[in-house]
Amino acid sequence: MKDIRDWNESRAMWIRLLEQSTGEDLDTWNRRIEGAGFQDEGSLRAWLNQKGVTGYAQSLLVMERFGYPDFITATAGQLIDEQYIDRPQLRPIYDAIIDTALQFGELIIQARKTYVSLVAPRRTFARIVPTTKSRLDLGLRLVGQKPAGRLQPSKIHETMTLQISLTSVDQVDAEVVSWLQKAYEENS
Repeated sequence: MKDIRDWNESRAMWIRLLEQSTGEDLDTWNRRIEGAGFQDEGSLRAWLNQKGVTGYAQSLLVMERFGYPDFITATAGQLIDEQYIDRPQLRPIYDAIIDTALQFGELIIQARKTYVSLVAPRRTFARIVPTTKSRLDLGLRLVGQKPAGRLQPSKIHETMTLQISLTSVDQVDAEVVSWLQKAYEENS
């Protein structure tokens, strides 16, 4: 099975952004913040704003001081297992989609707390979301494609304009594979 990314790559990017924008590394900032003795997130954020530290770099420093959410420190496997822990009948659908997408070519799989993104060489082309206990939604980035048949308007993400709802692994059929491949190709 291909490696699946978790939040480690994002954290590494946040550290690079902090160093690029401030000229100082994470350890230096952590020592400075600890020395100042901030007791709440609001006062730390206000101080960081005064220092010109915003966005991801600021969020990184807040988490360094007050703790990371569990989903940030979880492995990709843990994130995915947690998504399906109370809906194991949907896991084979997820697995079938992943197995299919891996055949298309270069692919990055990114696990998040509530979904998994499939990233083609250029950008994200699909999201897999276990939406309910009995349904998994496959969001697809298909620019200009109108909803029709199994392709329905999507609420998954503004870039995923269409989705296909799946309730069993046998629904990952030639039509679903075709739409998934089309989304991959359009976004490669």
